[in-house]
Order: sequence, then C-alpha cells, then structure tokens
Amino acid sequence: MNFLDLIDNMPETVYQSLCEAVETGKWQDGRVVDPEQRENMLQAIMAWQAKHLDSDQPFTVGADGYVVEKSRAELKQSFAKETIVRFKHDDI
Repeated sequence: MNFLDLIDNMPETVYQSLCEAVETGKWQDGRVVDPEQRENMLQAIMAWQAKHLDSDQPFTVGADGYVVEKSRAELKQSFAKETIVRFKHDDI
C-alpha cells in the first residue's frame, strides 16, 4: 500500500490519535514520540486534512499535495460574507 492509499483509507479516529500524539509529544500509552515519528505523523496529518477537510484558510495543501493560495479577491470575497459588528464612538 502506498502513502496516498494509506491516507485515503485512514479512519478519522486514527487521524485524531496522530494529532494528539503530535500535540502532546506522547503516544496514548505514554511513550515519547521521537522526532522521525513526529515528522512522518505531520506529513500524514497534512495529507489527511488536504484529502478529507475543506478549508477556508488562505494557504492550504490541496488533495494533489500542492500548496493552494487564495487570491486577494478570493480572500476579500470570503471576508465579505462575514457579519462585522460596528459601533460608533458614542455607543461604547
């Protein structure tokens, strides 16, 4: 099985377990994650996110493995959809 097949078939529970191990630096049984394992897990996490999650972030990794950058116009359009609360000086 190659890397992309592994990512395609990885359950979300395994993804979450990898995220937790990277964040804490330890496996669930308490063993320390070594630097090589951490590097491999980060690659797997980014690949899983690119394949399975839709992101509205300006820079993401696409399903093909390349960095996806949003243009300035795309960013402005995504922010235009959000409601911003505005106050006058006297309202505060």
